[in-house]
This record gives sequence, structure tokens and C-alpha cells, in this order.
Amino acid sequence: MALDKNGIAQRIAQELRDGWYVNLGIGIPTLVANYIPEGIAIEFQSENGILGMGPFPWEGEEDPDLINAGKQTITALPGAAYFDSAMSFGMIRAKKVQLTVLGAMEVSEYGDIANWKIPGKMVKGMGGAMDLVASAENIIVAMQHTNPRGESKLLSACTLPITGVRCVKKIVTDLAVLAIDQERGFVLLERAPGVSVEEIIAKTAGKIVMDGPVPEMFLPYSAS
Repeated sequence: MALDKNGIAQRIAQELRDGWYVNLGIGIPTLVANYIPEGIAIEFQSENGILGMGPFPWEGEEDPDLINAGKQTITALPGAAYFDSAMSFGMIRAKKVQLTVLGAMEVSEYGDIANWKIPGKMVKGMGGAMDLVASAENIIVAMQHTNPRGESKLLSACTLPITGVRCVKKIVTDLAVLAIDQERGFVLLERAPGVSVEEIIAKTAGKIVMDGPVPEMFLPYSAS
């Protein structure tokens, strides 16, 4: 039983640590803010100029002037700060962000990420991804394991234009949690509830290794 987007987000939220400054990319990553573990304080940063983002607003409580980099309405926590994009990217380039969570179209077994352009399709801009993959201390990718055609998005080498080289540390998909070992490939750490190791291997085009039995993910909330 593959995870839905919220399941992926809540598994990634378990990677958060108290006091971290975290940037959330467009798509699945934005949902991570809804699943912060109890007892820790996280400062979410958005490259359009906000530090101190909260979870998504309840329906009817949206403020159209308060948005994230993906143009979604958000909330702001007490003490939140607003600033221009020059200061925002200064924070990123100065390595003040401990973790960034990004979506991806492809990830290679060496930790390369392709997430900004599909040749032949219009792209309005690469956003903050180039700066984030070059500067963040830790990069976790949130993505579907396969594309709409059923083809693996975890490859030996990316076929799409590269955003960053050898930068991804961990990947959470609808099927599994995998770490990147640049010598050995994708290291299978956990599997989604009800998903077999055999299915994950079959849907991973890149090299995949295991260091022992692969446990199921722990998800405190319903993940499907």
C-alpha cells in the first residue's frame, strides 16, 4: 500500500531536529509543516521572504497576501519575519539553512537531482532550487517512486537537466526511505506499510543495496 502525499510528508517530518532552520520546496514538501513532532521548535524559511511559516490555514481563514514560494496561502507563527528575496537568498547562500526538502523528477544513485526543467515544456524559472542544493547542509527529496508511465524516477544517472550534483542525502517516496551512498548506490532503509522489498527493487532503476532486514516505516497518523 503506497503512501499518499501526506504520508510522505509525515515520514519526512520525523527527520526534523529541534532548532533547525528548514526550507520546504513546492509540492509535497510544503505538507511537512503540518506534521512537526511534538517537543521540537522548527523555523521554516521560504525563499520568497518569510521566516517562521506555520501550517496551512483552515478553509475560510486564508490571507491572500501571505503565501509561500509556490503561491499557496500559509500561516505565520508568532515572531515571524518578512524580508526581500535578496536577504532570503543571502540566508541560503550563507548556509544558514540546515535542511531543505525538495521535490524531484529524477534522482541518481550518486545523489544527483533533476527537478527544474523538462525539455520542450515551458518553465517560468528555476526558483530557489539551484541555491538550495548548493548551500543547504542536508537535502531530502520527497517524490513518487515512479512517473505517471510507471517508469522509475530513481536512476543510475539522471536523464533530465541536472539541478545539483551529488547533493541529495535521503529520499522518501510513496514506497520507501532510501539513503544515498555514493559508492554503493541507493541504500534501502525502510519500506511503506504493506509494500514488499521486491516491489521496491523492481521499481528502482538504479543500484539498490540493503544492510539487513528492511523495517516498515513508523507513521503515527493515517498515511493513506
